[in-house]
Amino acid sequence: MSAIANNAVRKIRDDFPILSKPMNGHRLAFLDSAASAQKPQVVIDAERECYESYYANIHRGVYALSQRSTQAYEAVRGVVKRFINAADEREIVFVRGATEAINLVAQSFVRPTLGPGDEVLITGMEHHANIVPWQMITEATGAKLVVVPVNDDGTLDVDAYRERLNSRTRFVSFVHVSNTLGTVNPAEEMIALAKERSIPVMLDGAQSAPHMPVDIQALGADFYCFSGHKTYGPSGVGVLWGRLELLEAMPPYQGGGDMIRTVSFEKTEYAEPPQRFEAGTPNIAGVIGMGAGLEYLENVGMAEVAAHEQTLLSYATAQLEALPELSIVGTAPHKTGVISFVMENAHPHDIGTILDMDGVAVRTGHHCTQPLMERFGVPATARASFGVYTEQEDIDALVSSLKRVRKMFA
Repeated sequence: MSAIANNAVRKIRDDFPILSKPMNGHRLAFLDSAASAQKPQVVIDAERECYESYYANIHRGVYALSQRSTQAYEAVRGVVKRFINAADEREIVFVRGATEAINLVAQSFVRPTLGPGDEVLITGMEHHANIVPWQMITEATGAKLVVVPVNDDGTLDVDAYRERLNSRTRFVSFVHVSNTLGTVNPAEEMIALAKERSIPVMLDGAQSAPHMPVDIQALGADFYCFSGHKTYGPSGVGVLWGRLELLEAMPPYQGGGDMIRTVSFEKTEYAEPPQRFEAGTPNIAGVIGMGAGLEYLENVGMAEVAAHEQTLLSYATAQLEALPELSIVGTAPHKTGVISFVMENAHPHDIGTILDMDGVAVRTGHHCTQPLMERFGVPATARASFGVYTEQEDIDALVSSLKRVRKMFA
C-alpha cells in the first residue's frame, strides 16, 4: 500500500474547483472532510449533464429521456456493488444518507423483533444518528438500549462488548470509524462475536467508506451504510446495503409510488428489494453524482487514499503534540485522518473563528457525539479531518494558525 505522491495530490487538488478559491485572503486549507467532503469537477459535471441533457423521471417511462435517466440511475448500483464488494446489486438501496439508512433498518427490521426486556447494543462513540433511532424504538417497545464504554485512549472496550452480548441482545449497531476520535473499531472481530450468538449487526460506514477499502462480504455484517456527501458526491443521497434475504423479508419503510407491484383499495403488493425501500421520486441526479464520486475514489485507489491519510495523520499528530497547552482527544493506535483537540484558555468556537481568518476550515462543537464529549469531560472540541485532496501544506497552515491562537489566549 503506497501513499499518493505529493505531485499527484496537487493534481487531485486541482480537480476540486472550490479549493482554488481564496478564503479570507488566504489559500484555503479545508480540514473538515469528516463533516462533508468537497466535490470534484467530475461530480459537478455528472449532475449538470443529467439536468442539461437527459433528465426525466425514472422507471416506467417509455420515452428516450426516461430510459436514459433510468439506466444512469440504476448503473450506480453496480458502482456501489463494486465499491464495497457486495454480492448482488439488489442489496443496494438508495436513501437520503446514512441517517435514513439507520432509521430504515431500525423501523423495518429491528422494531418488529423487540419486546420488553430485549436489548439493542451500541457503543459510547456513536454519532447521534446511531443513537436516537435506537432510543426511539426501544422506548416504544419496552426494550433496553445498552452501551459499550470507551477507553481513555479512545479505543472501544472490546471485553465489555463481549460481556454485553447475551441472550437478550436482539441487534448490534456500531460505527466502523468514529467521526470524532478517528478510532477504527475492530469490526470483523466484533461482528464475529455477535454472529457466534446469531445476533444481526449493522455497521455505520459513514467515516470508513471515504477513507479505506471496504469489503462488506469479508466484514460479515448484515447491514452497512454510508453517505454520498462524504464520499465526494452530492448531499441528500446515500446507500444502505443489506443482505438480500433480510431485505426480502422486511416490510417497507415508507409507502408511495415506485415501491409497489400492484395497488388496489383492498390490498397492495410491494415491489422486490431494492425498489421496495425507495418510495417516491428519488434524487436522480444526486444518485448519478454519487456514482461519479465513487468512481473518482476508485480511480485514485482506496488503498492509496488510506495510505495518504495515514501519512498526514502521523505528521499532523506530531506537529500538534508539540504545541504547548494543546491536548488531542482520542489517541487510539488505529485511526483514520481525524484529530480532535482542545486548547487551554481557548474555546473551540474561538479557535475555529481565528483559524477561519487564516483560511483554515475546521469543525468545532460536539460533532453530533454529545455522550462522547461527556465521557471525555469536554463540552466541545476542534476537529481537523483529512481528505484525498489534503496536503502537508494544509497541516502547516493549521499549526501556524494555532500558534497565533495560543498567543492570543495565553
